[in-house]
Amino acid sequence: MHNSNFESCIKACLDCAVACDHCFGACLSEQQVQMMVRCIQLDRECSEVCRLAACLMASGSESASAFGKVCADICRKCGEECAKHEAEHCQQCAKACMSCAEECSRMAA
Repeated sequence: MHNSNFESCIKACLDCAVACDHCFGACLSEQQVQMMVRCIQLDRECSEVCRLAACLMASGSESASAFGKVCADICRKCGEECAKHEAEHCQQCAKACMSCAEECSRMAA
């Protein structure tokens, strides 16, 4: 596997990680933070998984494709959860997650 084949997926993963980090921090500042617990948990998990997926692709790991499927699944879960919340940071995160899920699914196919 050559990492240039994964450039758009690597970018989507890194963009998603940043969006999740932002959402995570913003959710912690919400007045009713208890309502955001699942969102916060998934933001953290998704951010970490996206960064690892990007690293595996960038290094040309033979595990990149298999891990891409896992990343797509977690991104979808996070995106679906974030989409439930009206906050702008959640809506932006949901978009980044769904975009990343599509890229990772395509890469893993």
